[in-house]
Amino acid sequence: MRRALAGIALAVTSMVALSFLIPLALLVREQARDRATTAAEQRASALSPVLALTTRRADVQQAAAELGSSDQLVVRLPDGGFVGTPRAPREALDRAVRGRETLAVDTAGGWVYLQPVVLQGDRVAVVEAFVPAADLTRGVAASWGVMALLALGLVGGSVLVADRLGARVVRSSRSLKRASLALGSGDLDVRVEPDGPPELQEAGAAFNTMADRVLDLLAVERELVADLSHRLRTPLTALYLEADRMGSTPSARRVAEAAVQLESELDSIIAAARTPLASARSARAAAGAAKACDVAEVVAMRLDFWSVLAAKQGRPYERSLTPRLVPVAFPEDDLAAVVDALIGNVFRHTPEGTAFAVRVERADRHVLLTVDDAGPGVADPDAALTRGVSVGGSTGLGLDIVARAAGAADGELTITRAPLGGARVRVSFVLADAGGAGGEIR
Repeated sequence: MRRALAGIALAVTSMVALSFLIPLALLVREQARDRATTAAEQRASALSPVLALTTRRADVQQAAAELGSSDQLVVRLPDGGFVGTPRAPREALDRAVRGRETLAVDTAGGWVYLQPVVLQGDRVAVVEAFVPAADLTRGVAASWGVMALLALGLVGGSVLVADRLGARVVRSSRSLKRASLALGSGDLDVRVEPDGPPELQEAGAAFNTMADRVLDLLAVERELVADLSHRLRTPLTALYLEADRMGSTPSARRVAEAAVQLESELDSIIAAARTPLASARSARAAAGAAKACDVAEVVAMRLDFWSVLAAKQGRPYERSLTPRLVPVAFPEDDLAAVVDALIGNVFRHTPEGTAFAVRVERADRHVLLTVDDAGPGVADPDAALTRGVSVGGSTGLGLDIVARAAGAADGELTITRAPLGGARVRVSFVLADAGGAGGEIR
């Protein structure tokens, strides 16, 4: 933008300067010529009274010397002789004598003025005033130089002013761009200082208003999530009471354990929802960076949990977990949520008795978590990976949670056809120590 504004200022100012300078330069040249020719005409006219009194060569020569340079003022006497060296063409002199008319002639060396003087006895003398070419343009070059310098100063000044104005606009635009990118990347505290032209100041103020509104909306949303989570405590209390009435049976213990785990999850959701966004992001990043978990260990733990329901529904399952350590820089609770989402989808979207398999494999720099099932499969994998889109009566959030978790661990999520005939969901995570840890789990 700065270059464009400077180019526009250069073009406009140059055109304006040229439109004035060209006519002014021609006028200066004409004025210099007029000044020199007028002075020559005056010298010639001043010599005419002398010729009316005397035509003696000595007197005329003395008078010409007093009026100007002897090589610029020449007299043709009535007898045909000359006082000085004539520069006018012969034809012009003869014409001035015969026609008794004043002539101005341009020659190779300059400009010649011929003024006839009629004397007694019908005799004619001619006064010749010569102006060298250098005198015709005396001072023109200096005047043109001054005008050129003024024009350059005007153009340079306009370009400099345009550049400064453009720099201010560009600075304000870049500040607004940086703030927009920062807000888009999650920095909700970023604001801009409105600067620049009024339009950009209004845009900056609108950006600050939008950022404040986003914070308000997120705060309302987080409070809503916390309130909804809190409302789940009522059915959770009823679940506790039902477990108490069931006594100390194994089923009652499992219900109580599930209720405890659900209450812990609700507490975590409420705490996270009511934590300021910036603090939540920092705490989560610090937790993920400070502690790594082993994928195989977490998967084994969650399989033990789901195995009870699998046995009740008559679902045969296969587990294949690598004996090598497969650490990932990911919170254990989040990884457990990923495993629960993948296995839970099998239970929700396939009939009872459908087999499934869970595998954990270590690659060169990644760990692969694969969940296969023998169900109907996923007809549209792209739709299944779209947040909020249901492909089987669900909320569409389960696979989105898995996809976001994989992205946070520099991995990816893919959905294909499984060897069992149903869906294969594979998640890859980057190993926390891609070059080293390789012992066995004890």
